[in-house]
Amino acid sequence: MSRRANDIRKQIAKRRKLNYSSRENSFFQEPAVFRDEDGIEKSVYESVPDESIHPLWNRNLFLLKILCSAALVLLVAIIFKSPSPAFEQVRSSVKASMEKEFQFAAVSNWYEGKFGKPLALLPEKNTENPVHSSEQVDYAVPVSGKILAQFSDDGRGIILETGTGAEVKTMTGGIVVFAGNKEDIGHTVIIQHPDQSESWYGKLDAISVKPREKVEAGKIIGTVSSGKEGKVGEFYFAIKQENEFIDPIQVMNFE
Repeated sequence: MSRRANDIRKQIAKRRKLNYSSRENSFFQEPAVFRDEDGIEKSVYESVPDESIHPLWNRNLFLLKILCSAALVLLVAIIFKSPSPAFEQVRSSVKASMEKEFQFAAVSNWYEGKFGKPLALLPEKNTENPVHSSEQVDYAVPVSGKILAQFSDDGRGIILETGTGAEVKTMTGGIVVFAGNKEDIGHTVIIQHPDQSESWYGKLDAISVKPREKVEAGKIIGTVSSGKEGKVGEFYFAIKQENEFIDPIQVMNFE
């Protein structure tokens, strides 16, 4: 009996190999034929898994999610269109949530801590002299200089007088959420950090990073702009914690 069972398994395995290569679109393979103790021929069918559908795919659950999303959007639209004062608190909460900056850096940091880097299966570059570690440059001074304008002058940041063409580095790692021109501080880079804070680097002459780019601590993001008569450089720096700016002098020493 054991020998017969082994023969059946061998036939099934052989049929499986042949049918995978010649009948990829067929749901059933040809049967494996064997004889029982009475000499009667019997067939055993082996089904071929349908690889076109992911094993985690659930059509009903997918449709339910779409329906719930559509219902949620419709509900929010009705609330905003309704003049009823009963919905005022809901409207304010939704509006505040939509205007709040999404915490890309915090989510990225959580993901890497939970699952590793997205390309963790690829070999990492092995550098003998790494640029910086997070401990070495955590809240490091972006550029050395003399304070020209204090935090109290505009309630957001400070202005430094630096050497001409001085390079500006990130005070710590994060994700670039803005890289462009702001009316009051010129060419500016804003970096969002995993602790939900932001660092602002303004009055730049050149910018070397792009929005949504992930930067490590100590990354060069640009150079300072020219100050008086081009003999010195000027740099604007600010730190924002949640919705409030804090005095950078309380965090680091510039002189």
